[in-house]
Amino acid sequence: MCAATAAQRGRRVLVVEKANRPGKKILMSGGGRCNFTNYQVEPSNFISGNPHFCKAALKRYTQWDFIGMVERHAIPYEERKHGQLFCRDSAKDILNMLLDECAQAGVEIRIHCDILGVEPLEDPPLRYRLTCHQQERPLRIDCQSLVVASGALSIPTLGGSGIGYQIAEQFGLPLIARRAGLVPFMFTDQLKGLCERLSGLALEVTVSCNGQSFTENMLFTHRGISGPAILQISSYWEAGDRITIDLLPGTDARTWLREAKQHQARQLLRTVLAGKLGRALVTELQELWWTEAGERTLAEFSDKLLMGIADQLNGWELRPSGTEGYRTAEVTLGGVDTDAISSRTMEARHCPGLYFIGEVLDVTGHLGGFNFQWAWSSGYSAGLVA
Repeated sequence: MCAATAAQRGRRVLVVEKANRPGKKILMSGGGRCNFTNYQVEPSNFISGNPHFCKAALKRYTQWDFIGMVERHAIPYEERKHGQLFCRDSAKDILNMLLDECAQAGVEIRIHCDILGVEPLEDPPLRYRLTCHQQERPLRIDCQSLVVASGALSIPTLGGSGIGYQIAEQFGLPLIARRAGLVPFMFTDQLKGLCERLSGLALEVTVSCNGQSFTENMLFTHRGISGPAILQISSYWEAGDRITIDLLPGTDARTWLREAKQHQARQLLRTVLAGKLGRALVTELQELWWTEAGERTLAEFSDKLLMGIADQLNGWELRPSGTEGYRTAEVTLGGVDTDAISSRTMEARHCPGLYFIGEVLDVTGHLGGFNFQWAWSSGYSAGLVA
């Protein structure tokens, strides 16, 4: 995005790509359909030490601008829930669109390029020298502007690395501590066995942590819990925190079970709950919360026990042992401190000609196309001036 924008201004642009092809993360995103943006992009969809930093770029290049490009290239797309936009056919359509934009503007892309080092130059107008290996052949590149669009630590098999942080540190830019975000939770206690037995089961929940909450699907896996609700809340969770899961979002379980006791007095509790939660999950919850009362009818439950179960249904507290880490994380929280970067141009304040865009910065979007929109917006902002 940045390369095409800069080249359209008449700049001579080279993209240095470590992988054997560009855009690998685009190709794997959204189950191969690429959730390329969202109809409802707001600054509140982003996590950063400075929540105002993202505003200028998001205003300069909006979701409507990117949608306009998609439509100009006649790419069929569709809206899914929560305003998420996906390719109707393949993520390849988005990658090919960006490559076409680059090709038309004269951008050169070199793949298999490993950056070994960056050094400042005192040779105006050239400011930086990259030392690289391209398929074992040494390569030296001198440039006026250097844009770091390296992504972050997430999914190292697709090229995720910390090189952007190394460059930032080398030039004296501060970093915010990094951790995996939009990532599944794992358990090591009795919950691990429960999750293994329920692996593959999904249901809508409201999950909360540290004052944030999301209502979406949760998925049990053989390691723990995943699904959109869990990925979203993981970005607000820190080691040792508890999360709270409402298994019946929108239902007051106390009122519902009181009424069930009145009108379905002869039923077993698991039979009543199975109508909302499914038999497999209810069987596991019975083992956790009312195993000794498993064969009692609702009429035989004390109000205290029944209300205790109701409170658990609306507020099941769990303490994950950790996350699956960068191996499966969709994003990396933290990164280059935005206090050191111009929010208008993405240029490092004290290093003329050095720019940082996308995930390498301390700006992390929610699930739903927001991280791609940040890539497009920050890339465009830097491309206008780099």
